[in-house]
Amino acid sequence: MSNRVFLTLHGAIYTAFALALFVVPGLVWPMYGVELNDRYAVFLSEHTSIFLGGVAAVSLLLREIDHPPTQRQLMKALLITNGLGAVITLYAGITGIFTGLGWSDPAFFSLLTALSYLQLKKQTPGAGANA
Repeated sequence: MSNRVFLTLHGAIYTAFALALFVVPGLVWPMYGVELNDRYAVFLSEHTSIFLGGVAAVSLLLREIDHPPTQRQLMKALLITNGLGAVITLYAGITGIFTGLGWSDPAFFSLLTALSYLQLKKQTPGAGANA
């Protein structure tokens, strides 16, 4: 897939989760087996949406970048971000923090990690790797 399509898809996914965790955290988290017991827990969910929204913005705003070294570094950054998501959410599943739909998160982040890796592999130094 092209960088533009990949970054648009990546940004859209992160935008959806950022909005959901900010607007309806009380609806989203229980599906993952996580209870929001007080206003501080709700705030932490809203706070998390800052970072999800930031990753979405980076993905969406850099869709048109046509500088191969920058494309490669961007794909590395997204690979690391998604890899961290896979590890942390797998930990949440193994330790029992995430239950129910929570097991979809490690699978989701693993998929995004794999897609980021494949996109990174398409970025060859010195080539216009936009295809």
